[in-house]
Amino acid sequence: MTWLTKQEIEHMGFAFVAPDATLSAKASYFNCGRIAIGSRSRIDDFAVLSAGTGGITIGANVHIAAFCFLAGKSEIRLDDFSGLSSRVSVYSSSDDYSGAALTNPTVAKEFTNVQSAPVHLGRHVIVGSGSVVLPGTQFGDGAALGALSLANGKYEAFGIFVGVPARRAGNRQRGLIEKESQYRAFLQDENEQTKG
Repeated sequence: MTWLTKQEIEHMGFAFVAPDATLSAKASYFNCGRIAIGSRSRIDDFAVLSAGTGGITIGANVHIAAFCFLAGKSEIRLDDFSGLSSRVSVYSSSDDYSGAALTNPTVAKEFTNVQSAPVHLGRHVIVGSGSVVLPGTQFGDGAALGALSLANGKYEAFGIFVGVPARRAGNRQRGLIEKESQYRAFLQDENEQTKG
């Protein structure tokens, strides 16, 4: 992959990008002033991040894989250590599919009935390839969404959810909490060695 340089990132006018984040030069970023990306996070090729008024907030150690799509008026927030596998779509806005209003962005908003609501992925949430996350979806820390699933609601921490619509299929192990502590200790040692 080809990564954006620090100078290119600064020129694009992001709200914030940590110095050690890596952003693909082949991804697309819209309304950069409302996009914040944390330390050691990575955006891969052909991802699209289109921030609305609520913005897109990405924590530390977040991975957004190739061909992911994040868009909508309300906030989209991905907390530390969360990740989206390839071709995941996250929407914080959706047209009215009932037929009571016109649809799509070519129509003046007075004739549409777009619904918007924040989307939040807690710490260590992982979303499988090809899944769709709809407006208002909230994932508790450690939740997992299986591939090709549709998320539309509130999902409990450390649950495993699959299907269309996604339903609970089991419990996720919590060993990653200890692994996070070990990882943070590793980073601290690495920083001290660099300073020394």
